[in-house]
Amino acid sequence: MLSYPGCKQYMRIRRNPMEYTETADIGRRSILILRRKDGIYMRYSAAEIRNALNNNELCVYYQPMCVTMTGQLKSAEALVRWIRPDGTIIPPDSFIPEAEGSDLIMDIDWYVTEQVCRTLEKQNMMPQYPISVNFSRKHIHEKNFAERLASMMDKYDLPHPLLEIEITESAMVDEEALLLDWIISIRKAGFTVAIDDFGSGLSSLQFIKDIPADVLKIDKSLLSHNCEDEKEKIVLESIFTFAHRLHMKTVAEGVETKEQLAFLRSCDCNKIQGYLFAKPMPEKEYLELCQTYRGTDEFNDILEVQSTSSSLNLLIEAVLYRYPLIIFTNLTRNTYYAMAHQDFTSTNCPSTGVFDELIEHGVNSMHPEDRELFEATFNRENLIKEYKSGTKMIRLTTRQLGDDGIYRKVETVDCFVSSDYSTDIIAITLCENLAD
Repeated sequence: MLSYPGCKQYMRIRRNPMEYTETADIGRRSILILRRKDGIYMRYSAAEIRNALNNNELCVYYQPMCVTMTGQLKSAEALVRWIRPDGTIIPPDSFIPEAEGSDLIMDIDWYVTEQVCRTLEKQNMMPQYPISVNFSRKHIHEKNFAERLASMMDKYDLPHPLLEIEITESAMVDEEALLLDWIISIRKAGFTVAIDDFGSGLSSLQFIKDIPADVLKIDKSLLSHNCEDEKEKIVLESIFTFAHRLHMKTVAEGVETKEQLAFLRSCDCNKIQGYLFAKPMPEKEYLELCQTYRGTDEFNDILEVQSTSSSLNLLIEAVLYRYPLIIFTNLTRNTYYAMAHQDFTSTNCPSTGVFDELIEHGVNSMHPEDRELFEATFNRENLIKEYKSGTKMIRLTTRQLGDDGIYRKVETVDCFVSSDYSTDIIAITLCENLAD
């Protein structure tokens, strides 16, 4: 049964034994929610949906998203509902699939966006929170989409970051190049982009890596075992870890239990969305919530509740602050992998490849007076020799050419480490920018 805060519900059988309705008594008004007995919603034609759109029967509900650690209201998602003049609510599953079959869905998306702008405009004199809107993949082919979006926000004198564009994971299956250009144009216009329902389909980690999205929304299906199944927890921890490494904010959808909340807190999940905190609500209730809502849920010391992966994320952040370039090298196999922070002197260092080529790249970026010493110290043959002689650490200060064309002092420290799984010679390089 569909539920709403403060609703009394009952069910009555209709004349057609295959159908029944649910009646929800909300305040002084009753609404009927049509549904089939077998759980499949009744479907409506495109003409009926178009008529509902023209008669303003489509309404926008808002489901809050809250800060995982504090429960404070942070943003909301706009969700469309069809409410007939007699109060009957038509669930989205009964009309959105039909609308998706034609350009009608694009008109619905723009209608919802316009309503969101009006809601945000009403918040000018109260706390104002960003709102996300779902857009169909059909908009990828819409000319001047970003310009139209910006024009609509500007009409209401609204900052562009207040609107977040959500695209479903399934939208990324085809036309990757076109989708990439579409997202780039949206972000250039000042809007944020979220990948919705991640994990609900055939997730492409390769494409997630290439898409410049700001937010990753984890589908509720990944929480189906209440975050108590070990495999489920491992999968979720991995998703949050790679999302944070890609500098993406995370939102967990469909959070309904305190067990799920506790685990999500341990994974550094940024925001949660679900019935545990709030259900979708009409605009009036949402605006009232924006004025009064405060997080009240108590939580333990973050150092007590975070998982090992969460602790490692904090450690990596601290280390990169001091050493904005870290290189992991397998000297035996002549390979490397680099982690670079945006604050490092040069940002054009290849992230992975052949170690000998990396040293050549480094030599070319050095001050002419430092090149010979740098190459002699950090070439692979010398490093292997130093390791075999028992050396634990090598330290050298040189002058390196930055992206701005200025030479700056950089200290390079090589530390030799061992692995429990291999006899290969491993070195970790820490590069630190020094004051002039």
